[in-house]
Amino acid sequence: MSKPILHSYFRSSTSYRLRIALNLKGVEATYKAHHLRHGEQRADAYLALNPQGLVPSLELEDGTVLTQSMAIIEYLDETIPEPPLLPQGAVRRAQARAMAQMIACEIHPVNNLRVLTYLKTGFGADDAAVANWFRHWVATTFEPLESLLAARQEKTRFCFGDTPGLADICLVAQVANNRRFDVDMTPYPVISAINEACMELEVFQKAAPAAQPDAE
Repeated sequence: MSKPILHSYFRSSTSYRLRIALNLKGVEATYKAHHLRHGEQRADAYLALNPQGLVPSLELEDGTVLTQSMAIIEYLDETIPEPPLLPQGAVRRAQARAMAQMIACEIHPVNNLRVLTYLKTGFGADDAAVANWFRHWVATTFEPLESLLAARQEKTRFCFGDTPGLADICLVAQVANNRRFDVDMTPYPVISAINEACMELEVFQKAAPAAQPDAE
């Protein structure tokens, strides 16, 4: 029986998000690596699948190709309802989406590999300047995110309840990226505790960058 194909790169935080979601939903996928620093995502064969030349992509059994991690995760949640990745209730679902989007829409777009590379090639930024850029944009979102999580009426183990969901998926992938740039997590004890709770679970451990076949 054929499996979906996950087009991924071990260090890509968006790919990390999708790997977690696939594991939570119990979906086995064939892993196909594209080394971003070697430009493999711009090969003609991959561009034919995903004209943006980005990872992740999920190639379904019927040949349909889905792109953009958040959209693919939403597809998984719609087609495989259990376990749900969003909490019960319209308000709580909106809050969970908002927390996930704080990372996916505020931090990641300005801190992804394409942007960091262009800071060097287009503006002459050195490694220290790039790291400072990265840490600045993390702080502008992690500070309010920490406040929102600390202010929750229910102090649950995960962002919204006793099982991980969409917000946790995005949080864990971002924290992993933060380590590469020596982001000080001391100001974010609630975020750190949620991340630690997630990383105790096998589904998160198996999705981690170091556990992927293309890890370096």
